[in-house]
Amino acid sequence: MARRREKRSPATESSERRKNRDESKPRDGEPDSDRRLITVFVVFFIVIPAVSMAVYKVKFADRVIETEPSIRQKGIIKTDIHFQEILTEHSKASENSSARHYDYPVLAYITPWNSKGYDMAKIYNSKFTHLSPVWYDLKSQGNGLVLEGRHNADKGWIQELRARGNAMILPRVVLEAVPEELLSKKKLRGKAIKLIVTECKEMEYDGIVLESWSRWAAYGVLHDPDMRKMALQFVKQLGDALHEQHMQFMYVIGPPRSDTLQMYDFGPEDLKFLKDSVDGFSLMTYDFSNSQNPGPNAPLKWIDLTLKLLLGSSNNVDSSLARKVLLGLNFYGNDFAISGGGGGAITGRDYIALLQKHKPTLHWDKESGEHLFMYRDDKNIKHAVFYPSLMSILLRLENARLWGIGISIWEIGQGLDYFFHLL
Repeated sequence: MARRREKRSPATESSERRKNRDESKPRDGEPDSDRRLITVFVVFFIVIPAVSMAVYKVKFADRVIETEPSIRQKGIIKTDIHFQEILTEHSKASENSSARHYDYPVLAYITPWNSKGYDMAKIYNSKFTHLSPVWYDLKSQGNGLVLEGRHNADKGWIQELRARGNAMILPRVVLEAVPEELLSKKKLRGKAIKLIVTECKEMEYDGIVLESWSRWAAYGVLHDPDMRKMALQFVKQLGDALHEQHMQFMYVIGPPRSDTLQMYDFGPEDLKFLKDSVDGFSLMTYDFSNSQNPGPNAPLKWIDLTLKLLLGSSNNVDSSLARKVLLGLNFYGNDFAISGGGGGAITGRDYIALLQKHKPTLHWDKESGEHLFMYRDDKNIKHAVFYPSLMSILLRLENARLWGIGISIWEIGQGLDYFFHLL
């Protein structure tokens, strides 16, 4: 969830298979090459086969989330969606923007570079329990520290939010300070905590969301058992300090990079150690694929494996602990160039433009629980586009409800308006 999202656990594919992809030009109607390529995605780009729709229907038969009556009546939450239905319905406002349908914690991120999120936060304020504008960075400065980002803070917007609903405001702070120095020096750790708590008090925030674990892992400090303990202790101390001021503390954690936990992964023992000091763990269950290994954003089976590593079996989970886990939902998508790699994240605006231009056939990949379509650009390069749909979001909400966990959305400025009908 860093500013330019760090890529996570990509699906694997051999170079041999890439060479053998069919790059034939499209014919009238749906080209055979597209059908074959979609089959490749289904067969090869999912590391472990996911839950099928039939299993889903049995699993969630009596656990269906309520949605706005208008969206149910229109019958557009389905797998066989037509591109025109999306173009017609995506921007229509909810009949009741204040009604909440998901009854576990909902954290939504807002970024300055996608300003639409500021408006969505105001319109759908009551659907969220926590709102996290991405404003702050804590950095090393000489022998000390500096907290940058107050210039991003919009007090007028915060006042509007509080007038419209009860969602708590917890700006995100990214810990960019050199970890070896910060974690090994007691005075520096105390300074960091004081800077954050003071900023919250002066700006009248309800707390913060802290992102640091993935950066510590990138620096390699989590491979050292002593440094790892100090890292956990720092997070605990910060949470305790915020709680003393009656503020909330959310902590960002990434998914494990394999089905076996590594030293640098955030695991179940870490969850238990911090549970009394952290009010919510924002779990980044997205960015499964990237431009080098194109595929779905967040396959259902991968999500379940991640949750099992953290919480154990969904049939025997500590409900008080599970409620603090916030399953990451991506409101962005990816447009991957199949020939030679390339491409990357797209917003809802980009997605709608692609639908209008190419009028594609959308395909439902039941293995990942995501919609995709194929197109060729002006240079005749084939692309695969994965972007959330009402059905894919509903599946993940139902899965989260089965586990008894909350959700965290990255980020609401990148989504389509009618996504909020499901929340």
